[in-house]
Amino acid sequence: MGVDAFWAVVLFGISLMSAVAGQATRGTDAPALIVPVALLLCLVVALRRRMPERMLLLAVALGVAQLALDVETMAADFAMLVIVYTVAATGARWASRLALAVGLSAATAAQLRWPNQDASVAGNVAVVVFQTVPFALAWVLGDSIRTRRAYYAQLEERAARLEKEREAQAKVAVAAERARIARELHDVVAHNVSVMVVQADGAAYVLDAAPDQAKKALETISSTGRQALAEMRRLLGVLRTGEHQEGGEYVPQPDVRQIEDLVEQCRSSGLPVDFKVEGTPRPLPSGVELTAYRIVQEALTNTRKHGGPNAGASVRLVYFDDGLGLLIEDDGKGAPHELYEEGGVDGQGHGLIGMRERVGMVGGTLDAGPRPGGGFRISALLPLKPAH
Repeated sequence: MGVDAFWAVVLFGISLMSAVAGQATRGTDAPALIVPVALLLCLVVALRRRMPERMLLLAVALGVAQLALDVETMAADFAMLVIVYTVAATGARWASRLALAVGLSAATAAQLRWPNQDASVAGNVAVVVFQTVPFALAWVLGDSIRTRRAYYAQLEERAARLEKEREAQAKVAVAAERARIARELHDVVAHNVSVMVVQADGAAYVLDAAPDQAKKALETISSTGRQALAEMRRLLGVLRTGEHQEGGEYVPQPDVRQIEDLVEQCRSSGLPVDFKVEGTPRPLPSGVELTAYRIVQEALTNTRKHGGPNAGASVRLVYFDDGLGLLIEDDGKGAPHELYEEGGVDGQGHGLIGMRERVGMVGGTLDAGPRPGGGFRISALLPLKPAH
């Protein structure tokens, strides 16, 4: 605003000097009209950034007034060139189109109103073309600046949008990682601790009557506790390094082959388990193998927790051409309805939620619920290739 006001004052001074010089040479009383017209044209320059559309309309009105009142072109008319550029760069679209039309017709209108009597028709046409070119260039320059600003604004908007998307993706990734860690912790802690609790209760019950059985139960508690610690160290090692470590104190991820060891552990803790494998065993994707192991682990843990003292279980692994089927059943009293339908309350029921999340991550299907004849059934189908 200050810069524009300065140049407006300079332009007004030049216009006054030109008017005085014209009066001296031509002997006219033009300054009576030149001064107010020049003053308003310089006002256009001073306010062009603040209100470009209004200043364009004022400039057009002053141009029409010059034609009607026979006020010849002067230095202050340079304001029309400036306002054409300004409106093309920052004004509304309608104002930009009006500025282009006025700029292309201004020289023609001036030449028709004040023709050069000494020049030929071709000379007058050449003058019109010469005077029209600056207006066209001013509009093109302003419009190109408008386009560049719009492009930069679009880039900034896209960058801001991408930044928000990255933040959202980071939050989703963090939430997914927290869910994965929660599943791993639940599977490791819930299974092994439940075995230790069952064995500890049994050892306390037979401690006096059968010391050998109590000793065996304590050995099972010890081995189960070491296994739980080993898996916890593996999980913590993955969290710290981001990679699975081999050797040392970290154990590898559980797989399908270790399901038999899991079944034997349950049998040794007092839960009868019938285990069968159908089809031809073959290597499976690591995600499928871990998911299968965790489903069987959680299902047998739930049988011990909810099946009752005399419950028994069966585990079936079926190798299909395109996937792995799991069927885990027990003949106990079954889990409460809210645990497998509503996800549980007060921190319960997260095991079945974790099963569904694991199966969903590998593109499989899971069905969990009570059997018609009593007990509980969990069936899952894990495809070899994830669904897209």
